Amino acid sequence: MYLVLDRSGSMRRYYRDGSVQHLAEQTLALAANLDDDGVVPVVFFSTGIDGTLEISLDAYRDRINPLHDSMGHMGRTNYHVAMQAVIDHYRASGADDPAFVVFQTDGSPTSKAAAEHVLCTAARLPIFWQFIGFGDDEFRFLHRLDDLPVPNRRVVDNGLSFLLPATPGWAASGKKDGARHG
Repeated sequence: MYLVLDRSGSMRRYYRDGSVQHLAEQTLALAANLDDDGVVPVVFFSTGIDGTLEISLDAYRDRINPLHDSMGHMGRTNYHVAMQAVIDHYRASGADDPAFVVFQTDGSPTSKAAAEHVLCTAARLPIFWQFIGFGDDEFRFLHRLDDLPVPNRRVVDNGLSFLLPATPGWAASGKKDGARHG
């Protein structure tokens, strides 16, 4: 299992309000049930790969924002760079079990063609991509990735997308009811 996090400039508010940390925790909870070791490699991307870390059941609290804050400038939105980093890590790991990737973003990529190409190429590997859109964007591109034809563009349907509103209802409700993070 992998978690890919957008660090483009428009993501700043989602790091500040705890949404990204919360997604990391939810991804880890899923990994605890799906993954053999319960460790989730995390890839931060913008123009390039901004950084990586691993979260586990023993080390996840307040890990996302400190690393994010240490990375400096937030760049553009190059999906393909992050997708290729996951593919390279998967291949280097020697894994033969399928991988599930939670790929979070708040907007379209800088290079749509490059992102489509990597997703279509990755369809030959046992890697499934779950694209999650944060915010108010319509995410037409994520829907386009979801709808790439099989087998004309990719050998299997290896991606799915869904959207989270700018302030997810569960987050707003939890804050109103006094729930706190951690």
